[in-house]
Amino acid sequence: MSTYPTIEKYYDKTRFDYRYVWNSRNTHALHFGYYDETATKHFDAVANMNRVLSELAHIQAGERVLDAGCGVGGSCIWLTQQLGTDCVGVSLVESHIKDAVENVKKHNLSDKISFLKADFCHIPLPDDSFDVVWAIESQCHALDKADFYKEAYRILKKGGRLVVADYFRIKRPFDTEGREILLKNWLNRWAIEDLDTAAEHQHNAEKQGFTNFAIRNINPNVRRSLLNAYEHSEKWLRLAKILNKIGIVSSVQVGNVIGTISQFKAWDAGLWYYGLVFCEKK
Repeated sequence: MSTYPTIEKYYDKTRFDYRYVWNSRNTHALHFGYYDETATKHFDAVANMNRVLSELAHIQAGERVLDAGCGVGGSCIWLTQQLGTDCVGVSLVESHIKDAVENVKKHNLSDKISFLKADFCHIPLPDDSFDVVWAIESQCHALDKADFYKEAYRILKKGGRLVVADYFRIKRPFDTEGREILLKNWLNRWAIEDLDTAAEHQHNAEKQGFTNFAIRNINPNVRRSLLNAYEHSEKWLRLAKILNKIGIVSSVQVGNVIGTISQFKAWDAGLWYYGLVFCEKK
């Protein structure tokens, strides 16, 4: 039996970390930021990731978007406020759904945005329901990435688009067992079973019928976020272990810190990259 957390346990136990260290209580975002000349601070960069992904998906006013792995609702809020979309957010994590509902209420958008506790690989909604399926740093949690593409294809209308911002392993297998272990030291502590390569993603997408598959490496734009998370974690780790011994900080939180450090080391070693995916349902 695995000693690593499930998706629900991971996010429930690290809710404080994301709210107060990553500042999701104000940004409504759990993901990394996209840094460029228009966004040089964390608050702006996480919103900028929404802009970049929305432009990639060519999202128009009035379109219906499914946010697969919606976190606390930040992307749904941004899309509705900035582009006039209707959004449905899906998450397995009950605390995320509750926070997302509250965040949407604060922005008076409850008539445009709704949330559903469900597995985004098995969504209890009809075929051909959405113009866009959107996933930021969530698709990685799927045990079988092919299931994600299958469900996204089912739920999209003809002409619909799928956009993903996520982590991609450079190759499979690595040339040494140590490099695989370094990657898994991050992934398993974050409730991620494994990452797929770009070629594996393309195969899974095209097998379902998606066309125009494209992937873009945006490592330079997320480097600041990765470095910020790493530096915070390096400073916090020793205290986190002490607080864990006296019952203030959970083992999952300590694992989250270790995982974040391992994430950066694996990235710096060239084992994975951060990429954007686009494909269409013809």
